[in-house]
Amino acid sequence: TWFAGMTQDVVWNLSVRDLVLVLGGLFLLVKAWMEIRREISGISEQATATAATTFGSAIAQIAIIDIVFSLDSVITAVGMANNNVMVMVVAILCAVLVMLLASEIVARFIEENPTIKMLALAFLLLVGLVLVLDGFEVHIPRGYLYTAMAFSAMVEAFNMTARRNRLRTAELERE
Repeated sequence: TWFAGMTQDVVWNLSVRDLVLVLGGLFLLVKAWMEIRREISGISEQATATAATTFGSAIAQIAIIDIVFSLDSVITAVGMANNNVMVMVVAILCAVLVMLLASEIVARFIEENPTIKMLALAFLLLVGLVLVLDGFEVHIPRGYLYTAMAFSAMVEAFNMTARRNRLRTAELERE
């Protein structure tokens, strides 16, 4: 919350908090776009792995993403919890616990359903754009963002169900 409260302008009418949001949002936009390009081009992950991708750079990228998402989450939590620090701490700890417990299941699900990976990357583009806009004091209500994501996820769930049913029907016809 201390970091989220750093709202004193430091450069170009932007505070430290705004700079983190803008730079973090740009980082998400670039990383998501690079991954989308790789997916669209059909290049394997091994072909794109370079010597520049070291353990240290991977840790740094994860740390940047965590900081950006944490700051955005804390800013949202401050507004929702009316500055009740205990509520924010419990919420963040629960979110981290759920992520730790669900990470393997989610990774396996994404691996089995590649269209979900593209949808998640599109969500990262959307979140990155919203963070950049937030940094420049253009605020998009989070409800719009969550509604768009929920609607997209629902459409993808329909598509996955339809694909599964087509496969079952094709298997039954072969028998």
